[in-house]
Amino acid sequence: MRVLITGASGTIGSALANELIAGGHTVLGLSRNPAQAARKLPAVDWHAWQPPQPPPERALAGCDAVVNLIGERIDQRLTGAAKERIRRSRVDATRALVDAIAALPENDRPRALISQSAVGYYGDRGDEELDEQSTPGSDFLAQVCVEWEAAARQASAHGLRVAVLRTGLVLSKNSGLLARLVPIFKLGLGGKIGSGRQWMPWIHLADELGLLRWLVEGAGEGTFNATAPNPVRNAEFTRTLARVLRRPALLPVPRFALDLAFGRELAAALVSSQRALPKRALEGGYRFRFERLDAALSDLLR
Repeated sequence: MRVLITGASGTIGSALANELIAGGHTVLGLSRNPAQAARKLPAVDWHAWQPPQPPPERALAGCDAVVNLIGERIDQRLTGAAKERIRRSRVDATRALVDAIAALPENDRPRALISQSAVGYYGDRGDEELDEQSTPGSDFLAQVCVEWEAAARQASAHGLRVAVLRTGLVLSKNSGLLARLVPIFKLGLGGKIGSGRQWMPWIHLADELGLLRWLVEGAGEGTFNATAPNPVRNAEFTRTLARVLRRPALLPVPRFALDLAFGRELAAALVSSQRALPKRALEGGYRFRFERLDAALSDLLR
C-alpha cells in the first residue's frame, strides 16, 4: 500500500511510518520542512505542505490511505492566539486536506482517511462511562474535536472510507506526559494531580500504532476510542508509576499550583475526567497488547 501521513515527523507519526515501512508499505509524508524531516526519516518520501494551503496533488494522487495526525500541541497556556493556532492546525488543515482529495480525479483519490481526534471530545464527565456514542463536551478543546472530526468526515462524500480515532493519553518513554513525569518520580517528588479521582484514559504507544495499522489495512470506519480497556483514576496511575519505578509518590500537586503553572483553562483540562472505553475496537476484533496499566508501564520503563 501507499500511505500518506500528515504529522509524520511527530512521535506517533514517525513510529507509524517505521512500522508501515517495515511491513512492506510505501510511506509518504507531508512537512513544513521536508529536508529536516528527511534527516529523521530518510525512508519516507517527503513533500512540502504549509497548511492551511492545500497539500500538493502529487503527494495524494495514487495513495491507498491517508493518516491525518497533524496538530499544534495542546500543552501550552490557552491564550486567544494559542487557541486559534490549535484550531487552525486541526480544523483548517483537515479541511484543506479533504478539499485537495476531492479535487483529484476519482480514480486517483485515496480509498481511506484515518484521522486523529482526542478523548477531549467528551469534556469533563466525572465517573460516566463513555463510548463512541457519548455526547461531546462544551469546553474549547471538546469543540475543537467536534469541528476537527466533522472536517474529516466530509471525505466520505467523496467516496473515502473515513475512520476517526479519539485518542487518550499515549504512553511513550520518549515523549508526552510519561516522559515528563518519570524524572520527577525518580527523584521521589511525584504525586497525584489535584484530587486524584479523575479518570485517565491511557493507551500504550504500541496499541495506538496497532489501531492505526488495523484501520489502514482493514475496513473499519466511523469513530473509535483509542484507549486501553481499563482506564484508571489519576491516584491509581500515580501509585502504579511509583511502584514500577520503585519510588515513593507522596507529594500531590494541588489545583492552585496547576492554575499558576498552566493557566486556569489548561489546568481544568489536566484534571478533567474521561472514563472512555474502546467499545467499537473491541467489537471489531482488535486485540490490545496492553490492557492493564502495570503491564504497560513495566514494558516501557523496565
